[in-house]
Amino acid sequence: MNKRFILPLAMAAAVFALPGTALADSYYSEQKVVYHVNHDNEQRQVGAMRNIQNHINAVGADRMSIKVVMHGNGLSLLQHAKSNEDLKAFVDQLKMQDVDFQVCNNTVVGRNIDVANDLYDASEDDIIPSGVAHLSHLQQQGYTYVRP
Repeated sequence: MNKRFILPLAMAAAVFALPGTALADSYYSEQKVVYHVNHDNEQRQVGAMRNIQNHINAVGADRMSIKVVMHGNGLSLLQHAKSNEDLKAFVDQLKMQDVDFQVCNNTVVGRNIDVANDLYDASEDDIIPSGVAHLSHLQQQGYTYVRP
């Protein structure tokens, strides 16, 4: 192969090897997104976490504000993460990228859930008064609603 083509090809390969960051900078603007989780299905929950990571890869963690609002059966995401290594890894990875996991107090009280012991890596700081009210509140603040 001609040497004058090697450097441009190597540079192009490096750009496409990065997980969306090089292209995302010029394609997507900053985003605020709320992901709604209210289902008890581990495969679907893992898929939702994968969707969030793909979203971050496309836009860039430093250009996003992401909230995961869980209520009703959705709190099982953090219950399953106590024993499901895939969910646990996703929760840890997403939290390191400043994704907020928010837990509905109505569900906590109604189901008598001990936040510190029953939910993976959750604390009182993660509690919101009402999952559905918070979804509406965040949308009023300009967050885009996504329900994977």
